[in-house]
Amino acid sequence: MDFIKIAQEVLLTEAQELKRASNNISNEITKAVELISSAKGKLIVTGVGKSGLVGGKLAATFASTGTSSFFLHPTEAMHGDLGMISKGDIVLAISYSGESEELKSLLPHLKRFDIPLIAMAKDKNSTLGSFSDIFLDISIDKEACPLDIAPTSSTTLTMALGDALAVCLMKHKNFAKEDFASFHPGGSLGKQLFVKVDDLLQKENLPIVPCGTNLKDAITIMNSGRLGSAIVVDQQNKVVGLLSDGDLRRAMLNDDFSLDIKVDTIATKNPKTIKNKDLLASDALKIIEDFKIQLLLVVDDEDKIIGVLHIHKLVEAGIK
Repeated sequence: MDFIKIAQEVLLTEAQELKRASNNISNEITKAVELISSAKGKLIVTGVGKSGLVGGKLAATFASTGTSSFFLHPTEAMHGDLGMISKGDIVLAISYSGESEELKSLLPHLKRFDIPLIAMAKDKNSTLGSFSDIFLDISIDKEACPLDIAPTSSTTLTMALGDALAVCLMKHKNFAKEDFASFHPGGSLGKQLFVKVDDLLQKENLPIVPCGTNLKDAITIMNSGRLGSAIVVDQQNKVVGLLSDGDLRRAMLNDDFSLDIKVDTIATKNPKTIKNKDLLASDALKIIEDFKIQLLLVVDDEDKIIGVLHIHKLVEAGIK
């Protein structure tokens, strides 16, 4: 049995369903965005079975991208948790058939409380569809399951359309990377989005040498700084160069090499600097990688040194 071919067929089947759905997106998605973004309350996602599992993920996605949201199981809602839904909230109900008994029992009570309802189902004429104020079509031609029974293509489409709605809301709210970071302060993701250059910047005991310093003295200062480099400044304390181990090695290959030569004659001129110490550390790492350097200098508006960021410091902090 060719499992590689089977896996490929599953992915292609689901991809085709996604492509078909993308060509059939209606203005209902716009209505959903406008309704959710203007709501004073929360977006409450509900569903049972596989739809409920997808709904739980979507609620988490909405919540982490600026739309206050949580998942509510319809059975729990019918046994007291209906009180979690308040005036000003919106419900996003998911049921591929639109006929889930647990969900059907909840619908009249949503209407009784005048809660706007966004439905995700395959048929507008289903019970769920008929109760809805906005209908998002998740119908498919074929499940990836060989029996055409197990929710596969349908759950993939539901997840993708929910993600599309979340992204639309992000765009509508101009939700930025900094906003995302505020919701993810912990873990690896938090480090990428929350830690700034200023948090990792070395500002004291910097190996700074004035232009005209002889190489012997510059090496002494360079060693004391433990950065593998020395920062060269002019008479106004503006950064004009950076002496690295590489610069030293290249200079030593010259026949006229001497420890009495001036540091600014062999230092790299106009090293890479940035002026935004509030830049995300992950963005600073990208600059370091793009320019193939180990040390990024942070300067003020007058090009005077504020501090240095070493690639090792980023690695130690878990920035990727």
